[in-house]
Amino acid sequence: MADVSPFASLGRLLLVAGAVLIVLGLAVTLVGRLPRLPGDIVIERPGLTVFIPLGTMVLLSVVLTIVLNLVFRR
Repeated sequence: MADVSPFASLGRLLLVAGAVLIVLGLAVTLVGRLPRLPGDIVIERPGLTVFIPLGTMVLLSVVLTIVLNLVFRR
């Protein structure tokens, strides 16, 4: 096997980092359009709004657990 130059490994790292940033950017863009789930808490007072997405966090945790178990299953 040929040795991989440091620039080739740096290039791969930059490509992966760019892909991760694109996915995170899309996720942040789409999260604003999602409806509120039944477990989410919203506290509204004059001049203050607090949003605690408990239902969304539970759903995201379940989905990520399933996806990561499928990806890393051996």
